Amino acid sequence: MDILTPILAAAVRSGTPILYATLGEILTEKAGIMNLGLEGLMLMGALSGFWATMTTGSLWAGVALAFAVGVMLSAIHAFLCITLKANQVVCGLAIAMFGAGASSMLGRSMVGETVKGFSPLALPFLSRLPVLGPVLFDQDILVYASFVLVGFLTWYIYRTRWGLNLRAVGEAPRVVDAMGLSAVKLRYFYTLLGGGLAAVGGAYMSLAYNKMWGELMTAGRGWIAVALVIFSIWNPLRATLGAYLFGGVGALQLRMQAAGSRIPAPLLLMLPYLLTIAVLFVISAKKGKGMLQGAPAGLGQPYSREER
Repeated sequence: MDILTPILAAAVRSGTPILYATLGEILTEKAGIMNLGLEGLMLMGALSGFWATMTTGSLWAGVALAFAVGVMLSAIHAFLCITLKANQVVCGLAIAMFGAGASSMLGRSMVGETVKGFSPLALPFLSRLPVLGPVLFDQDILVYASFVLVGFLTWYIYRTRWGLNLRAVGEAPRVVDAMGLSAVKLRYFYTLLGGGLAAVGGAYMSLAYNKMWGELMTAGRGWIAVALVIFSIWNPLRATLGAYLFGGVGALQLRMQAAGSRIPAPLLLMLPYLLTIAVLFVISAKKGKGMLQGAPAGLGQPYSREER
């Protein structure tokens, strides 16, 4: 247990940015909009959060700016996909490429700079529990916030009227309009909110995980989050387990490198992405057996109230 506990704790930290991005994408896709630009959103969130913290000295200012930047970029995606009915896959890829390029260009002068960042905050009594204490309750405040967010979204999506409206707008937006609600406004709202959460996941990388800025520092975690949405069947609780699984693989390869493993370092670095490919392969193989039963029926399909 002395060896396993630090790895599990590192898995939670490593999986947290993926979890934020995945939860954001679950909200977006539940509303029927597909956003493949998570990698770009995370990178811009990491950059803006780091810049704001370095400039103001406030970590929460960094988180707030990261969220705002994610909302702004997602507003562009929403306008193109919802109002102009552009191809959602193409628009998402454009956001991803823009975020990668813009973050590298704008953050060039800050490469290698560091900030104090979020530090672990042990919860009284709970942090002393065997195994679970150091793994779950000796983390930073953004990790604790992710626990609360998972519980809240699970309740919100499946136990509230607002959650029912969210699921309905992704399944049958015309029915939502017939109920007197605006499917377009709901899709806008959840697309913007989901993008903001993805950007907070990026800010976690620069403000808590690495506490520094480096180009392309998310290292494909946005793409892993896209795959994890499918793996989780659009369920926040399953997304949590999946995020920590992917985070654990990443933490394990770092430990193996530090221990002087004879396995080549490039191969170890491939482990999280090999797992992603394996998961997608299994899901594709089981597609005909109901594996994708959680996918919203209207996902990726443009909608106009005037169309019949």
